[in-house]
Amino acid sequence: MQQFEKKELKKKSENISDWYTDVVLKAELADYAPVKGTMVIRPYGYAIWERVQEILNRMMRTKGVQNAYFPLFIPSSLLEKEKQHVKGFSPELAIVTIAGGEKLVDPLVVRPTSETIMYAMYAKWIHSWRDLPLLINQWNNAVRWEKRSYLFLRTTEFLWQEGHTAHETEGEAIDMVLAALEWYQNTYQEFFAVPVISGRKSTSEKFAGGKETYAIEALMPDGKALQAATSHNLGQNFSKPFVVSFQNREGKIEYVWQTSWGFSTRALGGLFLVHGDDHGLILPPKMAPFQVVIIPIFKKGLEQSDLITYGQLLAEDLEAKGIRVMFDKGDNQSAGRKFNAWEVKGVPLRIEIGEREMHDKTVTLVKRIDGEKFTIARAQLGQEILQLLDSIQQELFQKALEFLKSNIREANSYDEFKAIMQSKRGFIKAFWCESAECEAKIKTETKATTRCLPLDAAEEKGECIYCKKEAHHRWFFAQAY
Repeated sequence: MQQFEKKELKKKSENISDWYTDVVLKAELADYAPVKGTMVIRPYGYAIWERVQEILNRMMRTKGVQNAYFPLFIPSSLLEKEKQHVKGFSPELAIVTIAGGEKLVDPLVVRPTSETIMYAMYAKWIHSWRDLPLLINQWNNAVRWEKRSYLFLRTTEFLWQEGHTAHETEGEAIDMVLAALEWYQNTYQEFFAVPVISGRKSTSEKFAGGKETYAIEALMPDGKALQAATSHNLGQNFSKPFVVSFQNREGKIEYVWQTSWGFSTRALGGLFLVHGDDHGLILPPKMAPFQVVIIPIFKKGLEQSDLITYGQLLAEDLEAKGIRVMFDKGDNQSAGRKFNAWEVKGVPLRIEIGEREMHDKTVTLVKRIDGEKFTIARAQLGQEILQLLDSIQQELFQKALEFLKSNIREANSYDEFKAIMQSKRGFIKAFWCESAECEAKIKTETKATTRCLPLDAAEEKGECIYCKKEAHHRWFFAQAY
């Protein structure tokens, strides 16, 4: 067996936090930027974000949502129109007070989210029920001044999509909120191979200025929960202060019903955490920028051009079947170093070709998920790889689903609740009276917060885990990122 120096990588099995930062840097997903709390998303990481854009754009088009772009700067006077909104975001705001060498009369807020700037425009564009629904999404950056940053998971500047819609009725708005939530759930489960819990957030956890917030929650390998995406029913909480009104079908003036919903680059952090191992990333085939990497093994006496030609033909065969391929044909690194580098990057399948494979018209195939190695004839390669990619996608999801199921526990006493939080963590299902006071005390004493009330939660009769007062639902609790 060929020996080579492996790229040193911290072990996920020993310290997931150290491993995560190490693998993000060494897989060339992102790097630290000069401004504290910000990061540079490198081409390999950005290619994964482009996959997200392709997936969600396709879903959004099914309901007629169109992409647009709105300014980065928001007059602070606009932000202050919705009091709960500005109160919720004020600790995280970055504000421009001087521009062009002059002090601004109305300071500019660097976009934390776009409700206010967009709705000022919606008020100009919407006049009649015929202008509704207005369905707009934008892909953009946002800035929230974080005190503690964590690559992808929590950064001062992040990328996301934010959808903002206006409707004639609240029923139509709620349908939109739930449709967006379903898009997010499908993105995680079908493409990220990460199972999630969908549900409603508590009053204290809902979006600032919103009427109801819904979210999908994913469980990470360390037992912490990641709020993976959110969808908000804004009611008329913004349309009234921004006077987004319309003449209804009876000729009367009404305020529109609005929604907003977002999916950010923190989702990529969840993707990396869930599927990696001690050797690096493991990317689900549907999200991998390259599903297959072809690596030639050059030897003395072997004509390199012949092997490169063989590899190029293999790449063309696979690309013709819609498979994303990287042919790493450079000779500046040994094959062993290339094996390690692409293993760290999590490419699902590796094809090795040398003199024997070229002569026999075969390839040696290696699965990233378990290291299994076998030989396949070139003639059957395309179909075999399509089947392998599908099975790897399913295997990753099933593994994550088993982990999720085994880490959802019911607690019927507060002592039991605390014992779980002090040991295994994970999701805890427990009765809660929906009092903000109990919610705050549980968080202070255990670090667990209400994550959501699942959409399919049954109404039951029970006692609050904390105060023993009457409760009607078992909420999901967990320590959050």
